[in-house]
Amino acid sequence: MSKKEIDTARRLMSLMFKAHPWHGVSIGDHAPEVVTAYIEIVPTDTVKYEVDKASGFLKVDRPQRFSNFCPVYYGLIPQTYCGEGVAALFELRANRSDMIGDGDPLDICVLTEKTIPHSDILLTALPIGGLSMADGGEADDKIIAVMRDDAVYGNYRDLKDCPITLLDRLQHYFLTYKHAPGSTHHKVEITSMYGREEALKVIRTSHDDYKKKFPELESMWPAMKA
Repeated sequence: MSKKEIDTARRLMSLMFKAHPWHGVSIGDHAPEVVTAYIEIVPTDTVKYEVDKASGFLKVDRPQRFSNFCPVYYGLIPQTYCGEGVAALFELRANRSDMIGDGDPLDICVLTEKTIPHSDILLTALPIGGLSMADGGEADDKIIAVMRDDAVYGNYRDLKDCPITLLDRLQHYFLTYKHAPGSTHHKVEITSMYGREEALKVIRTSHDDYKKKFPELESMWPAMKA
């Protein structure tokens, strides 16, 4: 099949069918400085949703166990994968060994003053930092970003611009959202927070991990600056 025929077939597919939010949506032509975010959870959700990896549909993962709500818009960055590269960055940052990537798309928390009533949407985000989070020996970084052109948060350029109370709330949510009633053993920990430059490195590395994991999708990858 010629390139022209492939391009025509891809265009027809994109017009007729909804794209898989992990594989069929671009990370963004200006990644890692500007990325696409697929939102799975909004702050009013009492159920944790996540993308079904096989179908691309948004599925119920579990009800939130307690009354704590995710304080931000939460989702994934398309065309990313937390594999060996992301795990190696975590090990270097936390001075650890024997870490592995969690095998999921890279998570993203997006700050905006706007009310978005439901998930399953795409938005454009500017990364400003991240949480270095480990979940049972797996690297599970959370990128923190602001929605592009947001009236309140849009001028934030680095994690140090965020109010400490907001960062405390984020950390508390991720440290407690998997707790079962009466449990004393908690496998989730946040080893540090990091700024914009490290966040860009994590995103770039997760895209490299994705390309190694899914080489058959090469024609879908945008050019990313080194």
